[in-house]
Amino acid sequence: MRLALAALVLLCTGAGRTQPLPGTDPWRLAGDPAAAMVEGIHRYLDRATAAAPLRRAAPDRARLRKILGVVDERVAEPVPRFEATLERSAVIGRARGYRVIAVRWPVMGTMEAEGLLLEPAGPPVARVVALPDADWTPETIAGLAPGLPAAHQYARRLAENRCLVLVPVLIDRRDEFSANPAIDRFTNQPHREFVYRMAYETGRHIIGYEVQKVLAAVDWFQRSKPAAPMGVVGYGEGGLIALMAAALDERIQAALVSGYFGPRDELWREPIYRNVWRYLSDFGDAGAAALVAPRALIIETARAPQVAGPPPETKQRRGAAPGRIVTARVEAVEAELERARPYFARRGAADRLRLVQGGEHPGTDSALGAFLEELGLRRALRGAGPEPSPTQPAPDPRLRQQRQFRQMIEFTQALVRRAEAQRRQFWRRADASSLEAWRASTDGYRRYFWEEVIGRLPDPSEPLRAETRRIYDEPRWRGYEVLLPVWPDVFAYGILLAPKDLRPGERRAAVVCQHGLEGRPQDTIEERRAATYGRFAARLADEGFVVYAPQNPYVGGDRFRQIQRKANPLGLSLFSFIVGQHQRTLEWLATLDFVDPNRIGFYGLSYGGKTAMRVPAILPGYALSICSADFNEWIWKNTSVDEPFSYMFTGEYEMPEFDLANTFNYAEMAALIAPRPFMVERGHRDGVAIDEWVAYEYAKVRRLYADLKIPERTRIEFFDGPHRIHAVGTFEFLRRWLGGPAGR
Repeated sequence: MRLALAALVLLCTGAGRTQPLPGTDPWRLAGDPAAAMVEGIHRYLDRATAAAPLRRAAPDRARLRKILGVVDERVAEPVPRFEATLERSAVIGRARGYRVIAVRWPVMGTMEAEGLLLEPAGPPVARVVALPDADWTPETIAGLAPGLPAAHQYARRLAENRCLVLVPVLIDRRDEFSANPAIDRFTNQPHREFVYRMAYETGRHIIGYEVQKVLAAVDWFQRSKPAAPMGVVGYGEGGLIALMAAALDERIQAALVSGYFGPRDELWREPIYRNVWRYLSDFGDAGAAALVAPRALIIETARAPQVAGPPPETKQRRGAAPGRIVTARVEAVEAELERARPYFARRGAADRLRLVQGGEHPGTDSALGAFLEELGLRRALRGAGPEPSPTQPAPDPRLRQQRQFRQMIEFTQALVRRAEAQRRQFWRRADASSLEAWRASTDGYRRYFWEEVIGRLPDPSEPLRAETRRIYDEPRWRGYEVLLPVWPDVFAYGILLAPKDLRPGERRAAVVCQHGLEGRPQDTIEERRAATYGRFAARLADEGFVVYAPQNPYVGGDRFRQIQRKANPLGLSLFSFIVGQHQRTLEWLATLDFVDPNRIGFYGLSYGGKTAMRVPAILPGYALSICSADFNEWIWKNTSVDEPFSYMFTGEYEMPEFDLANTFNYAEMAALIAPRPFMVERGHRDGVAIDEWVAYEYAKVRRLYADLKIPERTRIEFFDGPHRIHAVGTFEFLRRWLGGPAGR
């Protein structure tokens, strides 16, 4: 589509001004189009979230297993062992008809589960995994610790009704261990968030880890004699784990979920450790519930755990993602349940999906009675008896929590160490025997990267109609603000610098110059940020290049990070929108008679360097890419607990990308840019990493280009400086591979 003649006249002469686009008038928004851009993306995501339940296909168990990270093989012999010491017996409590034993059981690798076993005196009528909320100890629901009225201590109530009950410890929401004192790094991230951040990058999840602990218990139950029905019950975070376990494992015959169920339209407001890739687009709670059919599922509408946010920030501890938990309205729970009911009805089990009205506490008689009935217990639920009498001190809950937390960290760090080998296996079909073979064999990887890692949106849907106005008139070039519609409520914005010495019919090389975090296009042009950006956009325009400086939407602090929170459950990300904006930008630049569409390069700093790795890897319209002040061993950067510059210790909670570790590090992203020219610009004192990490990852890129017999098309320049544009080797690179502004 060609740019309208009137707009071309405006662009080249600077005369007049077009009318703003209806509904996207950034000129009126306090001088900051970036804020309007961010809000427009939010509106787009709000509509997509509301529409998600109507677009879901039938839920797929394998897909749920994948996005929860329940993908690792569990141990073959998950038999619990008593947690006894020379000073303490494993039996820590007794009551009429059962005893309470401290136990642990293997799960996978070196990861174990710990908790309590409530063992009835005779053969059990059922075997149950009972999950407390994350901030409750197993002793709370077993009657050995305060915090819950006796009638609602549901693990004890089930034991009193002759169930064998196993109660795992869950990772809690405190922040004591979310730190590395050896490098003086402390955070206020809840323990669950600290595990989530690194696990998400490896294609795992704290939800999945705890589901695995439940399923290891089910493995043991299945081996135990005599056979008995198996069920799972949980409250709060334990209710979430119970629902997912029942959805994934058909050996679980009944599930009771309390204080967790409802629409997840505002999942982005909940704690980040509940963020699950594609959960809303593919499942929602109704979709997970549907996978339980035709087995029994009981939802109890108890008051949810009240979580106002992460632990408070202190001078030493900060960086946690915001997130709260509130109780869903009963009407909303009922509506979500109705979405699942057809799945039960189609399998002849409509009566096995029940809603039980709860109250302040979980485990009402109605809920427990219904649960036991579904497990085959035909007699009435016994009333609560006396609480068990302690016979030994219970295991130290702090030390137990620390062990469980550290085991998850160690397990995940082992996954990080294996990730490079996993990526090699993932990339085994890429063929570097020739440039043609490389292009053909990497197309599928490019699609996977776009669809499964970044999240692909439809191509831009709005008419290509540029709105422009002149804002600069310099000796060698003029500058124009440009507004381009992309999708409803979503637009691209930037500043075009057009040389004044353009000859009729001449097509120049163009460079897209991308700002970093909280930046503006003007930062790349004006003196105000010259210490960081060196006016590199303006200097390239001075040389005669056409330059376009886009606005990217990573501005506004938590407000832009909320885009990531809203997008991930839909299988999207912040970069889903950035890619679409750059699709439209390239489309528009190609309509300009003075731009050579085959010679458009990309040069980005910091977050713009992240863009330089992701957008040109997807969009072949960029003839080359330069990553400045960002290239890294990106997986280590996101998961390391041993380096102070790791994102594990910062407030950039939007950084983890699901399963990136096993698919695309920065070398693999560069591989998608190949055989186009690619360059890295790196300051020795840039705090994003150390030279050794950067050089290690770049060496893989250099080897690939050598294998492709084009080593001259890639380069790294180290310079003696901090986190900034150096503009020496990179300018030479642009001149060489774009042929100079005029193609000479």
